[in-house]
Amino acid sequence: MLDKTKIGHQFDSFKVDVEKGRLKFFAKSIGETNPIYIDEEAAIAAGYKALPAPPTFPFSLDMEGPELLPVIGLLNLDIGRVLHGTQEFNYFGQIHAGDTITVSSKLKNIFDKKGGALEFVVMENSYTNQDGELMAQASVTLVYRNV
Repeated sequence: MLDKTKIGHQFDSFKVDVEKGRLKFFAKSIGETNPIYIDEEAAIAAGYKALPAPPTFPFSLDMEGPELLPVIGLLNLDIGRVLHGTQEFNYFGQIHAGDTITVSSKLKNIFDKKGGALEFVVMENSYTNQDGELMAQASVTLVYRNV
């Protein structure tokens, strides 16, 4: 069983600069065709201060940390038994090109099902801009197979 005393652990925060090219690439990779995500003039004409980040973009910021999925090391997980369960986003503001986002992650919960055969690790990630404004939060659930 996973160590539930680790619930509440706050991982080291890190900063990521949001670049125009990265936003355009992400938009194209998810099949986004709305011009506000790939054409800065269209974004400004629509009332944005710069290119806005497409939906789910904050997930890609998680990949910029010093360690990919630091919860793996914290809980001593075998990566071969980890599955992506769910991911949900709540948005409180708009991330734009030119922003510097601080990513903070916390281990929110660990619970099991099927008599411990499956354990669920719930992470909460927060994305705050350079002005200290919370732009988004994500809840990520990983599934750990014990069989």
